[in-house]
Amino acid sequence: MLRRLRRWARGIRRDAHALWLAAHDPRTPWSARLLAFLLAAYALSPIDLIPDAIPVLGLLDEAVLLPLGLLLAARLIPPPLLAEFRARAAAAAARPVSRAGAALVVSLWLLGAAGLLWWLWPRLAG
Repeated sequence: MLRRLRRWARGIRRDAHALWLAAHDPRTPWSARLLAFLLAAYALSPIDLIPDAIPVLGLLDEAVLLPLGLLLAARLIPPPLLAEFRARAAAAAARPVSRAGAALVVSLWLLGAAGLLWWLWPRLAG
């Protein structure tokens, strides 16, 4: 069951990337492009329909509403185009990930947080 859930999650990630590609392709119908843009904006927005602080219901939009929106947007795209976008998304996911790049970004965030703490410490302690 855990394997099926992981496969489903990878499919959702691939389809989200495929819809992002579709939203930027002029061959995609305008209704699918609009829905894909709205879904991406909502997924990346810090504002949730249901706040995550509400137990169980807070994760409802990410766990149910976004996948349903992705499914609807995928149905609006012609199957040959969707297959092309899914193949491009799968190829992008198969590329190697730069662990050094991730380490650099994390290091910069930690350095920034340490600098902020160093700057705030005298003001908060006094």
